[in-house]
Amino acid sequence: MKLHGYWRSGTSFRVRVALALKGATIEQVPVNLLEGEHRQAVYKDLNPQGLVPTLALDDGTLLSQSPAILEYLDEVLPGPKLLPDDPVSRAKARQLAAVIGCDVHPLQNLRVLKRLQNELGHDKDTAFAWAAHWIEEGLGALETTLSQDAWEGPFLMGPAPSLPDCYLLPQIYAGRRFGAELHGFERLLEVERHLLALPSIQSALPENQPDAIQA
Repeated sequence: MKLHGYWRSGTSFRVRVALALKGATIEQVPVNLLEGEHRQAVYKDLNPQGLVPTLALDDGTLLSQSPAILEYLDEVLPGPKLLPDDPVSRAKARQLAAVIGCDVHPLQNLRVLKRLQNELGHDKDTAFAWAAHWIEEGLGALETTLSQDAWEGPFLMGPAPSLPDCYLLPQIYAGRRFGAELHGFERLLEVERHLLALPSIQSALPENQPDAIQA
C-alpha cells in the first residue's frame, strides 16, 4: 500500500495516527499542496477531487476520503481495533469522529481558507480567525459531550485509543496553528497528552514527516 498525503494535512495526519496505533508502516508519497501538486493531472488521475489523502492498494485499487480509509485499515490490518464491537459504542465512536471530520475540519480546509483570501479578499489573519472560530465551536461541543457521557478517559472512548482519537490529535494541532483558544478543553487536552505519550505516535506527527517544511 501507498499513502499519498501531505505532512500538515489533518486528513493525512489522522490516517498516519491510525497506522501508528496499528503498528503498521506503509510507503508514503508526498503531495505538496502549497505547490499545487494535488491539482495536477497526474494526481487527479488518482483522486478526481484533488484532495489528500489517497490510499493506493497493492492491486491498484484507489481509496479516498479519510473516514473510508480509516475503516478499511481497521478491518484489514492486525493490531488493536479502532472501532468497538458493540453497536452503540461503534455509533458513539463514529459520532465523536464526525464532530471533527464533518463539522470542523471542512471549514478550516486549505481550499476554504484560500478562497476566503484569494477570491473573497480577506487577509490571512481574518481567514485564520474564521478557522479558529469553528475549531473552538466544534471542540467545545466535543468537550461537553464527554462531560455528558461521564467520561473517565484516558482516551476519548475509554482505556484504549480508538477511531475518534485519530481525528482529535490533528484537530488540536490545527487549533494551535490557527490560534484557537484551547485552554478550556481540559478533557480533550488530557486525551492529547496521553496520545502524545505513546511512542508509536511520534512517527505520525507532522514535524516528523519527510516532506515537513521547517518554519
